[in-house]
Amino acid sequence: MQALARLSRFVGNTFAIWVLLFAALAFFYPAAFRGIGPYIVPLLGLIMFGMGLTLSKDDFREVARRPLDVAIGVGGQFVIMPGLAWILSTTLALPPEVAVGVILVGCCPGGTASNVMTFLARGDVALSVAITSVTTLLAPIVTPALIYLLASQWIEVSASAMFWSIVQVVVLPIALGVLVQYLLKEKVEVGVAALPLVSVVAIVAIVAAVVAGNQARIATSGLMIFAVVVLHNALGLLIGYGLAKLCGMSLPKRKAISIEVGMQNSGLGVALATAHFSPLAAVPSAIFSVWHNISGPLAATLFRRFDAKGEGKH
Repeated sequence: MQALARLSRFVGNTFAIWVLLFAALAFFYPAAFRGIGPYIVPLLGLIMFGMGLTLSKDDFREVARRPLDVAIGVGGQFVIMPGLAWILSTTLALPPEVAVGVILVGCCPGGTASNVMTFLARGDVALSVAITSVTTLLAPIVTPALIYLLASQWIEVSASAMFWSIVQVVVLPIALGVLVQYLLKEKVEVGVAALPLVSVVAIVAIVAAVVAGNQARIATSGLMIFAVVVLHNALGLLIGYGLAKLCGMSLPKRKAISIEVGMQNSGLGVALATAHFSPLAAVPSAIFSVWHNISGPLAATLFRRFDAKGEGKH
């Protein structure tokens, strides 16, 4: 079991490399990965089940202990990224399916990778986990409502159908994970050590499936989508940090808010796009999955230097 835990840590620490490698393989050898497509939703459910296994009462006590900090992070997540997605889509006159895909990933809750990046950045990890948990639990209501509000001008949106999709692939697996953790307690701790391995395999498979299924379209419009995703992510990180600074937060909190706002649950974006829109609409989420595993460590490295300069230690 220790060998499995070591392997899991190694794969978790080299996450970005595996995502990039298999995205490239799926692009050049799409036939080898297309068969994964039908399993995108179950794979996301597996990731969410793993998140449920790791949630504790302390994560929710954090919300009650400092509700204002959490509210600023949650508000930033659900205002800044959707707003930026809509502004970029309209300003750059993106094709309808691409615009919907960008807005879709912008309206998703925070991704669990943000907690790891906050830790690496020496940010406020407890705050990061609390914001991720709250945005994820609010997602069945907030995400469909935002997509309906912002994307209806391009394509017909069924908020009720998306609500049930998010309940099935996010809320129920998380609830099941929490229940299993409560019933089995110590026995679950052994399995939790392998969770980074399971999550990496599942996310890599999801990205590979989307890239393989959209290889031809990515070849023609991939650079444009990549540029939009990079800009969206960078502005999210920057504005998130600015919001936290404007609210008078300490440096560790600013780091947490910035990373929370900038990093999305792009796996959910892929699942929703695949189920409710078109394969092309899933591409921005898939590219976001690849990119934020590059930008996240870069942001964490930059934020660690803020400490070295002795900036904002209060």
